[in-house]
Amino acid sequence: MNVFKKIVKFYVDTPLILRIAIGLVIGVLLGLFVKQATFIGVIGSVFVGALKAIAPILVFVLVIGSLASAGKGVGARFAKVVGLYLISTFLAAALAVGVSFIFQVKIPLGIDGAENTAPAGLDVVFQTLLTNMIQNPVSAIIEGNYVGILTWAIIIGLAVRLIASENTKKVLNDIGNAVSKVVGWVIQFAPFGIMGLVFSSVGEYGLAIFADYGMLLLVLVGCMLFTFLIVNPAIVAICLKKNPYPLVFKCFKDSGIPAFFTRSSAANIPVNMSLCKRLGLDEEYYSVAIPLGATINMDGAAVTITVMSLCAAFSCGIAVNPFLAILLSFVATLGACGASGVAGGSLLLIPMACSLLGVPGDVGMQMVAVGFIIGVVQDSLETALNSSGDVIFAATAEFMDWKKKGKEVTFKYVDAQVKKEENAQSVDSQIVESEKTEEVAPKA
Repeated sequence: MNVFKKIVKFYVDTPLILRIAIGLVIGVLLGLFVKQATFIGVIGSVFVGALKAIAPILVFVLVIGSLASAGKGVGARFAKVVGLYLISTFLAAALAVGVSFIFQVKIPLGIDGAENTAPAGLDVVFQTLLTNMIQNPVSAIIEGNYVGILTWAIIIGLAVRLIASENTKKVLNDIGNAVSKVVGWVIQFAPFGIMGLVFSSVGEYGLAIFADYGMLLLVLVGCMLFTFLIVNPAIVAICLKKNPYPLVFKCFKDSGIPAFFTRSSAANIPVNMSLCKRLGLDEEYYSVAIPLGATINMDGAAVTITVMSLCAAFSCGIAVNPFLAILLSFVATLGACGASGVAGGSLLLIPMACSLLGVPGDVGMQMVAVGFIIGVVQDSLETALNSSGDVIFAATAEFMDWKKKGKEVTFKYVDAQVKKEENAQSVDSQIVESEKTEEVAPKA
C-alpha cells in the first residue's frame, strides 16, 4: 500500500505538461508499431467522454452559483469580454480572407459528398441558436447544448439571486466546488487519454496523412498561428498597454496544448477555469465568461470557414470580388459563433459560406469531407486557438478593471506568487530569529 501511495504521489507531483508529453510520445510509437492494440484508443474516447459528461454539469452549477452570489460590476466585464471575443473572431476571418487571396489554393474536388447536412444560411443558424436557447435544461445538459445550458443557468442564477437565502447560495457554491473537484480528478488522467487519442489518429492515418492537402493545411495553420502570435497579442497589448506574450504563452501552455489533443472547446472548459483560478481572476466572472467563450469565441472556426469556402470558390474558377470577401468575414464571424464546441463543429458551416460565394452545394459538402480528412491537425489547432483565446480575453477584460482600480497586472500565477510570498516571510522570520539569538547570546 505504501508503494502504491508513493507511485500516486510521484505521478501527481510530476508536472501535467511533462506527463502529457510522455503520453504523446508513447501514443505515437504505439500508433506506428502496435496498430493492432485497438483497445488503447478506447482510453482516449473514455477520457474525452468523461470530460464532456462532467463539463455541462460544471458549467450549469457554477454559472447559477456565481450569478446568485455575484457582486456589483460584473455585468460591465461581460460586455467587455463579449466585445473582445467578437473583435478577435472578425479579425481572424479578415486575416484568412487576405491570406487566401494571396495564395489562392486550389484542390481537386473529386471526393464523395459528406453525408451530414449543413445550415442553408444565416437565418437557419439564428433559428437554431434561438431553438437551442429555449431547449429543456435537462435535455441541454444531457446533449451538451451549451447555449441552452448558459441561457437557463443565467435565468435560474438571477432568480436565485433575487429570492434565495445566503445559506442556499452557499450550498450552490459548495456543489460547484464539489463538481470542480471531480473535474480535477478526471484531468489527472489526461496523459493516458491523450495517449489513446494520438494512438487512434496515428494508427489510422499515419504520419503522412496530409500529403495531398498540404498547401491548404499550410494556409489554415499559418492563419491560425498568425492570429495566435500576432492578432490576439496585439488586442491584449492595446487594451492593457503591456507586453502580452507572458499571458499568451501561459494560456498556450496550460489551455492550448490540452485543447489541441482533446479537440473540444467544451471538454476544455474545466481546464480553462482552473487556469483562470491560477491567474487570480474572479470566479464569479470567469465561471460565466469561459463557457460563454467556448460558445462564441471562435477565431479558429472563422479561419476554417473562410479559408475552406474561398478554396472551394477558387477551385471552381469563381472570381470573388473584395466587397463579397468583406461580407464573407462578417458571415464567417456570425457563423463561427454558432459553431459547435466539439471536434469538427465548424466544418458543417462551410457550405453556408460557400453559398454566399456562389459555390454549388455539392461542392461545399465536398469541402466538408476534405475538412474531415485534414481535421487531425486543422481541428486540433483550431480548438487550441479557440480555447486559449477564451482565457486570454477573459483575463484581459478583468485586468482592464484591475488597471482602473490601480491594481498591478503581472500575469503571474497566484499559487506561485503566494508561494513566493510565503518563502519571503519565512526568510524574514529566520532573520528575526537570528537577530534575537544574537541579542541573547553571551558575549565573548
